[in-house]
Amino acid sequence: MTEFEKERIRKLLCQLGATVRDHVIFMRSTVDSEQLASVSGVSESDTIYLIDKFSEESLLEWFSNNWPDDLPIELVVEGLEDHAPVLFPKGHCLEDTLFKVVIDPIDGTRELMYDKRSAWVIAGVAHQKFGNNRVGDIEVAMITELPISKQRISDQISGWKGCGRAGLIPLRLNLDSGEQTTFSINPSSAKTLEHGVAGFVKFFPEAKALMARFETDLWKRLGYYGESKSPVIFDDQYISTGGQMYELIVGHYRFFGDIRPEALRSIGVPESLTCHPYDVGAGLLLSEAGCMYESPWGGVVDAPIDTVTPVSWVGYANEDLAKIIKPVLQSLLEEYFPASKKKASKN
Repeated sequence: MTEFEKERIRKLLCQLGATVRDHVIFMRSTVDSEQLASVSGVSESDTIYLIDKFSEESLLEWFSNNWPDDLPIELVVEGLEDHAPVLFPKGHCLEDTLFKVVIDPIDGTRELMYDKRSAWVIAGVAHQKFGNNRVGDIEVAMITELPISKQRISDQISGWKGCGRAGLIPLRLNLDSGEQTTFSINPSSAKTLEHGVAGFVKFFPEAKALMARFETDLWKRLGYYGESKSPVIFDDQYISTGGQMYELIVGHYRFFGDIRPEALRSIGVPESLTCHPYDVGAGLLLSEAGCMYESPWGGVVDAPIDTVTPVSWVGYANEDLAKIIKPVLQSLLEEYFPASKKKASKN
């Protein structure tokens, strides 16, 4: 993509994120939490709740009314697998599409439907390679915050591959006044994990004990376990990949990882309860912000752009932390999940 194309698409994604946010906020105000949490369907990738349907409605309407005729796309969206391929503008065939757009309309549904914590709209755009597209092909990305009812601000971060931290666009909207301001993007510059937030995803019962043991062993080998009268590492289970990435970008997390595919695979549990490509559609924002975003085994996060492939990833707030954590982490991965190492090396 040219810089002109990237910037044009970035602005479109931001408009989309704002539209979905506004629609979800409005619809949420008309329905109680029990209704929002009612199951409206189960896809191959996840459970679909009523609140998810609200976001899908606004997303499809926005694309129908706003996506430019000269940028035909294939849309990859959680919850719309049965309708694939989803193409915009209408009337185009798949062979005509120039770009592939991967979206999670609400990442963090479980947080938002109980009015507990913000969810996020995630979107990423790559040049169309049809069945050969990988998440590493994504060149433009956006996350938009879907705040809980008592929160009156909403953040949005967008950018494109190669823009660097200075080129990212962080915007903060006051929902009451409509005023929009910028805010700082400052990943943690700490050189240790002491008195910081770090951890791994373990918010579902499946493989929770295994991942907790893995994490404990990591802290032990790094010298953070039982060495102080008070805890020096704090855990935070934000049930949203977009939220976890946001926390790294703005400096709230020092390290975070998701190794659910390895853990679930090792105990023979279906891997549907994992991170998927649409969840990491905005992963490039981490890299552009100056964080280290990669596979737990090292190298790029690699997966086809679809809605079903399990994805593992880790984020280090800076290179200093990566140098400390990565060798120990990868050694433990080999011990705990040797079969996954062989699979990762083939990819």
